[in-house]
Amino acid sequence: MSYVLITGASRGIGKATALKLAAAGYNLILICHKNTELLDDVARQSKEFGVSVITFTGDISKEDTCNAILSSLKEQNIYPDILINNAGISHIGLFQDMSLRQWNEVIETNLNSMFLCCKLVIPSMLNNKKGKIINISSVWGNVGASCEVAYSASKGAVNSFTKALAKELAPSNIQVNAIAFGAIDTQMNNHLSPEDKTSLCEEIPMGRMGTVDEAANMILSLISSPDYLTGQIIAMDGGWI
Repeated sequence: MSYVLITGASRGIGKATALKLAAAGYNLILICHKNTELLDDVARQSKEFGVSVITFTGDISKEDTCNAILSSLKEQNIYPDILINNAGISHIGLFQDMSLRQWNEVIETNLNSMFLCCKLVIPSMLNNKKGKIINISSVWGNVGASCEVAYSASKGAVNSFTKALAKELAPSNIQVNAIAFGAIDTQMNNHLSPEDKTSLCEEIPMGRMGTVDEAANMILSLISSPDYLTGQIIAMDGGWI
């Protein structure tokens, strides 16, 4: 059975996806930045489905971290053939108030981690002539959001990265797609007041935010999609944008 590598797996969409894939019989490689205790709990729940689960904690926007993960996996003769680049952060605030440090933190977390994790898995995918890479994007990568310039820019880059890499890897039967999620009810949206959440939901034709379970179902469906589907940015936003 395939191994799936999921970044940002300790909570939110990453956690829901890990549990969904474990229930479907996929072995898992779960990575988070700092929340080891939460990640261990996700691993424990996943193992209840009878699958193998390996966990790592570290900053995957750093090359040394990814090299250490790769070395550990090689020692165990484990080579993931599905990668879900889910790790990401946002920054809310006026552009002119944003520091270079804050900008770099968003870009490194949302882009460098994707770059490094792709570099980690692609060699074995090329050898096997198969693989799927799913990048988690946002509708703000398509249209931009006021007070979220860095996040919007990073997700726009995720989209372009996805399209370009898909063309490069298509001859090797490796599919690269992205899902541009709208408002999903995760901790990332906890900064919103109840009034703000109500106002937001009124803008969405579905009248509500998406759930992490729905997001996980979308990811699972993309994993099982035909090989001919590649280079796509698939929006899932309740008809919002």
